Formats: sequence, structure tokens, C-alpha cells
Amino acid sequence: MTPTAHIQHIEISRDAYLHNLDTFRRLLAPGCRLMAVVKANAYGHGLLPIGRLAAEAGVDYLGVNCVEEVAALRAGGIGTPTVILGYVPLHQLGDVVELNAEPVLYNLESVDRLQAESARRGRRSPFHLKLETGVHRQGVMADALPAFIEAVRRSDHLVLQGVGMHFANIEDTTDHSFAQLQLAAYRRMVAALEAAGLSPRLQHTACSAATILFASTHFDLVRVGISSYGLWPSKETYLSAILQNQQPPVLRPVLTWKTRVAQIKDVPANAYVGYGCSYRTTQPIRLAVLPVGYADGYDRGLSNQAHVLIGGRWAPVLGRVCMNMTMVDVTHIPDAAVESEAVLLGNQGDNRITADELAALCHTINYEIVSRIGAHIPRLVV
Repeated sequence: MTPTAHIQHIEISRDAYLHNLDTFRRLLAPGCRLMAVVKANAYGHGLLPIGRLAAEAGVDYLGVNCVEEVAALRAGGIGTPTVILGYVPLHQLGDVVELNAEPVLYNLESVDRLQAESARRGRRSPFHLKLETGVHRQGVMADALPAFIEAVRRSDHLVLQGVGMHFANIEDTTDHSFAQLQLAAYRRMVAALEAAGLSPRLQHTACSAATILFASTHFDLVRVGISSYGLWPSKETYLSAILQNQQPPVLRPVLTWKTRVAQIKDVPANAYVGYGCSYRTTQPIRLAVLPVGYADGYDRGLSNQAHVLIGGRWAPVLGRVCMNMTMVDVTHIPDAAVESEAVLLGNQGDNRITADELAALCHTINYEIVSRIGAHIPRLVV
């Protein structure tokens, strides 16, 4: 069955994704590498279709969250060097060696286990060390660094491929003083590594926002996630670019989420729509039922708030979003019929529904809106 034969599908714009990657490449100095972050099912866009497009674009690295994502890429014929950004359980470090992936480590137990698994296979395995500079999430604390230096120096089957960190507050503010403090801490810790004779091949700190705003964060490699999909990390990032007299890069949203009308019905005045009787009609209306709900990632918080597009016109959501169904008002859209196309996210005609708009209605961020779109929904590159 082709994706368009399904009752819903995701369209991925090849041109938009390649445009965004090229936009970021143009921000980098010669020799600086580009990682396309494809964790979380490529932020909901589809791991394999996006992975193949990124490989086509010639990115230097892919960034994933777990071993299973690397295995899926390799099974899909994608051999691009891949960094595992999330935690790798000790028992999976042998799989990491077999898959030729590069894990991010921050536990001594992981260093020792990767050394053992690599030695057992007669290989030298590249890895990245994560430094803690202020997020207090993953990472090696400064006072623990000497122990890691000793562990790495005695590990003859390991290669310190990279040293990275993560900014805590670079995209949610226009005051980047804390990010600068983190950057200074990172430089001090890298200097300690180098003084001990450990010189990483790649230094990397930059997410999408840092890549856009601060060339000083680029080092040898940037890790571009949300903005490779055409979404700004935040309105503060966009504003910061303007305040710094930059020309904000033109990003093109990659994803369009489509479904089809499953039923049309006439509903009288003073009738309730959906669970909990949360919406009551004040006049006769024409209602369309869409076969999409919160089990697919269409958030229940959009109940009685959001709109979809049918025939290029806005159709308001009525009542509560159900597990597998959503109801919308098409009284003013006379051409709406069974199996008419409905757009939940993206363009139709002259109108657009953005991830940022849906995020605002749900009191969350655009990252969550796209990354929670169900992996069971077919993705189609167009």
C-alpha cells in the first residue's frame, strides 16, 4: 500500500530539507563539519527518509539517541558516520563497536566496557566525551575529569574522537551570558585534556541556535537538529539574530501532515460534539470527522482550539480530540466531502498551519509537536 492510500500520511519536502542543510553549511567556516541530528525519528519526520536525504546531501555525521536508531540506519543502507548522543547501556557497547558508531560517554564504567569490547574484537573504537558545564544532565564534572583522563590514557583500544557539551540557555533568552560562562568552562576542561596529552579530533558545542548566533561555538563540528527541519528553536533565537544585526537565515518547514475526511454529517442547533459535551452548537452546522487523534500525536490540548485546512480554508476543531478521531466544522466549506484532503500541519492553498502555532495552543514547544507525531504514520518524500 502506498502512503497516499493510507487515511493519513506525512509529506517530507526533499527540496526544503536540502535547502536547510545548505543554509547551515553556508554559515560554517571551511573545514567545519555538519552533523544532521536525526534522533527521535528525525524529530518526527522519519528516520530513514531523512537519513537518506542527509546522506544524499553529504553531511559529515548523523546524530541519533540510541543503538537501535544506528541499527535501523545501517539496515536501511545508510553508512554515514553516526554519533550516539543518548545513553548506551553497558551491554550494548559491543553492538556499538560492530555498527561502527561513535558513542558519547560520561561514565567510567562505559569507558572501561567499550575498551573491553573493542579489545575483544581487535578494534580501536572512536568515542566522544561529554563535559558538564552547567546543564547538569549528561556530562563529566570538572572535578571528575582527572579520573577520566587516566581511564582514557590506559585504554589502548579507544580513540578520543570528540569532546562536546550542551548549552543550557542559549535558545530561550536574548541574554546569552550563561552560555558564555559555559563556553569558558568548556575551554578550560578541553585545555586540561590537552595538557594531559589527550587532543580530541573534534570539538563540538553548537546546537541549531548556537550555530545561527555564535560562530565562536562552531569549533570543528556543529550539531543541527530542529532547524534542519525548517523550524526556529525559539522566537528568542530569531529575535537575537536581529538584535545582533544578522540577516536571519531563511528556513523552510519540511513536514506536512495530511489526512482525509471520514464522514460528513449535519448537526442541529443545541447539540453536543464529542466527549464530555465540551462543545455545544448554537446553530445547525456541517461537521466533518477526521480519522486522526491523540494516539497519532495530534495533541488533546488542541481540543476546541485548533484549526485544520480543508479546501484551503480554516476548519475549527470542535469538541475534544479523541484517541483516533477529531471533529471539525465545515459549514462554510461547501466542497468538503468524504475523503477530502485535510491538512493538520503545513500548507494547503494560500494558508499554513505551523508547529509553533500548535505548540502555543498546547503550551509547549515546536520540538514536541513534531517529534510526537506517530511513527506508524507513513512518511512520503515529495
